[in-house]
Amino acid sequence: MVLSLCILSLIRGKSQDLSDRSRRLVSIAGEDDEGNRVLLDELREAKRPMCAETNRRSDVCEASGDVRVRGSSQTIFVSPDLTNQEWKMKPYARKHDQRALANVKEWTVKPVSGQTPLPACTDNHTVPAVVFSIGGYAGNLFHDFTDVLVPLFLTARRFRGEVQFVVADARAWWLSKFSPVLRKLSNYEIVDADADEDAVRCFPTVVAGLTFHKELGVDSTKSPTGYSMADFQAMLREAYGLEREAADVADDKWDIRRKPRLLIISRKVSRVFLNERGMSDMAMSLGFDVRVADPDVATDIGKFARLVNSADVLIGVHGSGLANIVFLPRGAVFIQVVPIGKLDWLTKNTFENPSLEMELKYLSYQIQADESTLSDQYPKDHPVFTDPQSIHRKGWDELSRVYLENQNLKPHLSRLRLTLLEALNILPHGRAMAQ
Repeated sequence: MVLSLCILSLIRGKSQDLSDRSRRLVSIAGEDDEGNRVLLDELREAKRPMCAETNRRSDVCEASGDVRVRGSSQTIFVSPDLTNQEWKMKPYARKHDQRALANVKEWTVKPVSGQTPLPACTDNHTVPAVVFSIGGYAGNLFHDFTDVLVPLFLTARRFRGEVQFVVADARAWWLSKFSPVLRKLSNYEIVDADADEDAVRCFPTVVAGLTFHKELGVDSTKSPTGYSMADFQAMLREAYGLEREAADVADDKWDIRRKPRLLIISRKVSRVFLNERGMSDMAMSLGFDVRVADPDVATDIGKFARLVNSADVLIGVHGSGLANIVFLPRGAVFIQVVPIGKLDWLTKNTFENPSLEMELKYLSYQIQADESTLSDQYPKDHPVFTDPQSIHRKGWDELSRVYLENQNLKPHLSRLRLTLLEALNILPHGRAMAQ
């Protein structure tokens, strides 16, 4: 993937050569280019602000030295000794999504001219700060994890808790909901930037924006500390007190004769299972202990995380609720039900690929035309069935309207039974029960 680095720092005097290099817009074919790594290292060592795309999804600016933050005006002040260039950014890891960014305020990294002194510090901090927004799609669990929490882990974990979070576009309910995770990453009370009045907070280092690697995932080869998705999940287990690291019999405190647990992620608005009761009864006849749950924005995430962690198999229709797979124990089976609409590219990127990185066993159940309520809305020869790409070409809004917002599902129990038997067969508990 092409990585574009926008180096904005200018240096005077002895650093003129480095200044000339930093003015360039650098485009490279990969992040492993040695020359560009050396350039970035030199810039960091010189302690000058650097703004870069960590991915096409995110900008990150980092400045060390005399750095001051006025949250009420979304401004990060730096000394003219560091740079004379100004950089504007929105610290949310979905930079080209204008719908998301409509809920994110713009921040400015602003050098103060020699004639105008830096604003006086009202609060002096001895630890670095990370400035980020929780605007965007706050409340959608998938986006909470992929746009904020995983990138925050990538950005802040290296500080081992000795970092101050300055949160923009804050929502009290969001901060409360994810407070166990935030407390694992920072030892300090969160600063609500918008409610910080005229405070000017001075830090030795400020990182604005969050590092992004990929959807609901971590690329350990791009992490300077080698963190992986397994490390993120281990942090979640500590944060929420989850007992099961793996779904293996040897690691399970329950008796080997216990029933394997199946968790059905229910939906109430769209992509609803119309025969949920029949699905539950059929699964119970196979020997599953079945639980059905409908997580929403008001769900106690700690309690729900413990329910998910107790499951051996999780099944649900493609949607934000499937982000709960981050709480599954390693080796559990994840079944993603894929609606009609040639959505494999979407379901693969958002949940299938991430689940494999989490060391889950992935299965998919592909909905057929007669299992979808779209068959009641359109004739069999309609492009909705015969040419889904024609719907895709109309853009995301139309694709979403047709295939995600207006489709409910009634899986054939005989077909679904085969998928659940496959899941049961690859579980240690399932094999033990069958013997």
